[in-house]
Amino acid sequence: MTEHRITALNLPAADPLPEATARYFDICREKLGMVPNVLQAYAFDIDKLNAFTAMYNDLMLAPSGLTKLEREMIAVVVSSINRCWYCQVAHGAAVRQLSGDPALGEAMVMNWRAAPLNARQTAMLAFAEKVTKTSAEVTEADREALREHGFSDRDIFDIAAVTGFYNMSNRVASAIGMEPNPEYHAQAR
Repeated sequence: MTEHRITALNLPAADPLPEATARYFDICREKLGMVPNVLQAYAFDIDKLNAFTAMYNDLMLAPSGLTKLEREMIAVVVSSINRCWYCQVAHGAAVRQLSGDPALGEAMVMNWRAAPLNARQTAMLAFAEKVTKTSAEVTEADREALREHGFSDRDIFDIAAVTGFYNMSNRVASAIGMEPNPEYHAQAR
């Protein structure tokens, strides 16, 4: 595998990695064929890595009224608005994989409104867009619009939390010059 830059910062991973972290990275290699650069970028501080992965795993993988695809769609829309190179590439690949539709992943990255979405997905992503661009302007009418599309209050919280997480992650990734793993570019095409 060709060596590639992870971020613009010189923050080497803890050496040696704690046993639990090394096992986690081995699982990533086994399941994904790589260790995502976002994890490697945090590996200089294991407490930060653990906090990041705990929040990611809770928001993106734990039981929710939102599907994994819907959560990845939120990640892509937020990342597209914020122009986060790393997350557009990584989560665009996830949308391609989860949907089985390479064109959907591309549309989500370029202009989510051009993607073939149902009314529920459109309402969810419009809310995520508003939270990303003008969160202080969210009103009860915005939440009610989600309820009208079948989202529970718990689902609305999950939409807001996933949106908030990716706004934070995008800003960190962009600020430190995080590069997407080259493998993402060819996935699910």
